[in-house]
Amino acid sequence: MQEKKVLAVVNGEEITESDVEFLLRSIDPQRARQFNSEEGKKYLLEELINQKLFYIQALEDGLIEDEAFKREAARLLESLLKDYALSKIFSNVTVDEDEIQEYYNQNKNMFISPESVRASHILVDSKEKAEEILEEMNNGLSFEEAASKYSSCPSKSNGGDLGYFTRGRMVPEFEQAAFEMEKGSISNPVKTQFGYHIIKLTDRKEEGLKSLDEVREQIKYQVTDMKYNLIYFNKVDELRKKYKVEIKHE
Repeated sequence: MQEKKVLAVVNGEEITESDVEFLLRSIDPQRARQFNSEEGKKYLLEELINQKLFYIQALEDGLIEDEAFKREAARLLESLLKDYALSKIFSNVTVDEDEIQEYYNQNKNMFISPESVRASHILVDSKEKAEEILEEMNNGLSFEEAASKYSSCPSKSNGGDLGYFTRGRMVPEFEQAAFEMEKGSISNPVKTQFGYHIIKLTDRKEEGLKSLDEVREQIKYQVTDMKYNLIYFNKVDELRKKYKVEIKHE
């Protein structure tokens, strides 16, 4: 067994490296990133030292004997025990490759990718400005350079790239123009509520079935969830037969 690494001792109480790691795991993943460094872990150690000081003081003050604390501790214990009991029930749940394949074969309609396009655009205030930019591009200015130079959309930093999108994601005028274009073509000015757009269609994906590799993890999650639900409600039925349940009505 690996020897525990003690990072601090507070009035005889040890704080170990595993305590810091446990605290790090308990933090929301988004926030945890800022602490997953040497400096971040030093901050967490300081916080654990502070918490340990409050704990020692609470013991010294006899707060563990307070009735309000005992009620709260009992509630927390009940909640932890329920969660632990459920984790034990679900601990043997697995999903194998045959189950994933079977689910995929029986539910292919769930894994249809709708038609999508990838487009870049240049957004300006007037039709005249859009036409001037088109003239510059006809004379050799690249679309990406024009987007960076003239577009008022934040996508200008990306050469105007908007990524892939399906129908219903863009304003109607923009969507209609984009989906009617040929790959590699550049539109005339398209007016929307935001101004005038010059659109370049960079790619198109037709509607099609996603491959098993694309959805394997999604299926694994769904099948696992189905198994959890089945086990959960079967266990509930068993327990309701074993223990008396009374629902009080006013």
